Amino acid sequence: MMDVKAFDKILARIIKSEPGIKKVILADRTGLTIAHVSKFSYYPVDVDGIGAIASAVFCASEEQGKSLDIGNLNIVTSEFNDGKIFAASCGQGVLCIITDKDVNIGMIRLVMKNASSELEKVLSEFLGEAPPMMEELGTGEAEDEDLKSALGELDKM
Repeated sequence: MMDVKAFDKILARIIKSEPGIKKVILADRTGLTIAHVSKFSYYPVDVDGIGAIASAVFCASEEQGKSLDIGNLNIVTSEFNDGKIFAASCGQGVLCIITDKDVNIGMIRLVMKNASSELEKVLSEFLGEAPPMMEELGTGEAEDEDLKSALGELDKM
């Protein structure tokens, strides 16, 4: 079984890699936040909302590129007066990095490229795991008989 802390370790390494990084969010392609880290606890952010929007923007931009037949999307960059948001694919997920306005963009691109391939492997393993089997959960013959009995009662109704 995979260690779920693997995501936190990778995201922590990302946030420590550049002083201008404020927050790192990993979301799946439907917008659900999988993991996140923040450099400053007082930096208020709706992590789930930002992750969902970053995933949607990335996926929409990716579709634009496919429609125009201009190749694979590497990174989406949104630049604001007081900061930047970067989003990159990591297989079944989207890596989002929120930074201050003066961050070294080349360093962010390098960090995202390296982390994306690592996250893609971990995410693929995480999402590809089969749910635990009933035997692993500790069910025995008594529970099986109770289930069969309950189903029999439902059939009578």
